[in-house]
Amino acid sequence: MNKKKSKQKSKSKITAQLTLKGKLEVTRSGMGYVIIENVEGDVLVRPGDFTTALNGDTVRVKVIKENMRTGKKEGKITEVVTRKQTEFIGHVQLSTNYAFFIPDTDKPMPDLFIPLTELNGAKNKDRVVARLLKWDKDDKKPVGTIVSIMQPEDENDAAMKELLAQAGFPLSFPEDVMEEAERLPEVLDATEIKNRKDCRDILTFTIDPADAKDFDDAISIRKLSSGMYEIGVHIADVSYYVHPGTELDEEAYKRATSVYLPDRVNPMLPEKISNELCSLRPHEDKFTFSAIFQMSNKGEVKQYWLGKTVIHSDHRYAYEDVQQIIETKKGVNQDEILLLHDIAQRLRKIRFSKGAINFSSQEVRFKLDEKGKPIGVMVKESKESHQLIEEFMLLANKTVAENVSKLKINKKPIPFPYRVHDRPDAEKLAPFIAFAKKHGHNFDISTPETIAFSFNKMLADAKGKPEQHVLEQLGIRTMAKAIYTTENIGHYGLAFEQYCHFTSPIRRYPDVLVHRVLQSIIENKPMVDKKMEEKCKHSSERERAAMECERAGNKYKQVEFLKGHIGEVFEGVISGVASFGFWVETVEHKCEGLVSIIGLSDYDDFRQVEGDYSLVGRRSGRTFRMGDKVWIRVVSANLEKRQLDYEWVMNAEGGEVKGVKSEKSKVKSDKKKNK
Repeated sequence: MNKKKSKQKSKSKITAQLTLKGKLEVTRSGMGYVIIENVEGDVLVRPGDFTTALNGDTVRVKVIKENMRTGKKEGKITEVVTRKQTEFIGHVQLSTNYAFFIPDTDKPMPDLFIPLTELNGAKNKDRVVARLLKWDKDDKKPVGTIVSIMQPEDENDAAMKELLAQAGFPLSFPEDVMEEAERLPEVLDATEIKNRKDCRDILTFTIDPADAKDFDDAISIRKLSSGMYEIGVHIADVSYYVHPGTELDEEAYKRATSVYLPDRVNPMLPEKISNELCSLRPHEDKFTFSAIFQMSNKGEVKQYWLGKTVIHSDHRYAYEDVQQIIETKKGVNQDEILLLHDIAQRLRKIRFSKGAINFSSQEVRFKLDEKGKPIGVMVKESKESHQLIEEFMLLANKTVAENVSKLKINKKPIPFPYRVHDRPDAEKLAPFIAFAKKHGHNFDISTPETIAFSFNKMLADAKGKPEQHVLEQLGIRTMAKAIYTTENIGHYGLAFEQYCHFTSPIRRYPDVLVHRVLQSIIENKPMVDKKMEEKCKHSSERERAAMECERAGNKYKQVEFLKGHIGEVFEGVISGVASFGFWVETVEHKCEGLVSIIGLSDYDDFRQVEGDYSLVGRRSGRTFRMGDKVWIRVVSANLEKRQLDYEWVMNAEGGEVKGVKSEKSKVKSDKKKNK
């Protein structure tokens, strides 16, 4: 691993009349600020100087004025490089000869002019999705088209679409992209089959969530005459269908990732590709890109092969099916499943022994009615069936990255989208270590490796205790964020010196790039993409946007769910502390809401102790600390702001929480009814 922060650059100053590239952020007042990477100070842009730029766009700005005393700068936007958002939600305003689209947004933007031929059935005052078609510098108004009409009763659909649109994810595919997808052949080419390793006669299966439609990975297994096992990790060959320079490729790059919301998937690729051509559905021949390992039953890799294959999946498992086989030792292909499980657990143990950090993952899932309204919340944890797939995918990703990293052209590494994770920052780590110590967990910070081992010991010791979830969440927050980059500094969290994403090209664009680079190496024609780092940055940015969108979607559903439980009391854990109150996450649903300090003022005057992640009463000394268990009452649920407000329920002296007994009984009876 290279030294930490090897990529960090010092910020330079802006010189007047210089034209720079940055991201425009528009305030509610209408003023704009262009934020420029690695440059000190934002550039103020007044509303009349936006040209055709909108909030979130990447633009070129010319600095026209600089206050030498304050360092504040003003500029004019000269060009829109890329648009963040091209689809918007709003209302149609229809006149006799023309129509306008008025966007629903708190960030000022002009109305779109809609030619009557582009209304597509929309009527006056209809709520619609509109797409920006054209906005030249000489145009007074941007020109748009109506993509779809939203039904007034379907509030949930509108909310989810709004989240996607605001995050810059298109809600539909352009016609030329759909046409290109429809032209792709559905029958596998016989000549292409001959050029691939044929794995169709080997036992192969997929393991995915029960509701999945895009199966992008499969596992094959057979015993060799040597007593070794051949285990194949087969990945949908998206790059066979999606070629550089095509409309499909441009759209996939623009999106860079699929977005998974509680009631839908906003895919990176059209369903014709993601759910049909490339999906490794059972009892169908499919083209794949594979990592095939010869392994002992102890998980030792003796040799591997990387290349294009054709497979035939014999069986489709849901994770629950495989979990049942692991627990009962009975089921379809039980011997093979149990062997793979055993090898996966060995790989996992080896990984942790080398310093990988064992953060457990919890996933909130919603039981929805036909309108998308949540009628139940489930918390799913990673089990052995998930770990089985995870370990073999990690092995394939690591092996591909190691293979590519060995090759150099003109003594320089090949531009390649590594997945990297930096070492912990000492400053961020210090308050967390102090907090963990108060819960009895000590850290050895002498080396990055001992920090990782300390993390694992803490996570193991805290398992099942009230503070477990808070320590995990705080621990994750202290970590650097994993990103894509051509500069390989290794992956600290996984304890891998080389790592990439190879196993999900249906839903992640970097995986498509990995496939292309790897195939060029296999063909002895290594590709040198000079824009690879730019593509990595774009993919990392879109990944962050997707994660924020997914979090917002989950939050919306949680608020919508608890809207039906106003006044009820739930057990929770304090998950965050600020000067204005503390956040509580309910134990049962993982729904986070704020207990305002105003509501606590009757009891004491509370102040924040930052290093202790707590609020402390000045008179009583009463403390609310992260990780503490408390009881809260749901006071309000604001869907528009995706905000929950809780009230702390005070403990009675020497006994039960006031009002909890009856409320708990009510919750239990409601659960029985739902069952």
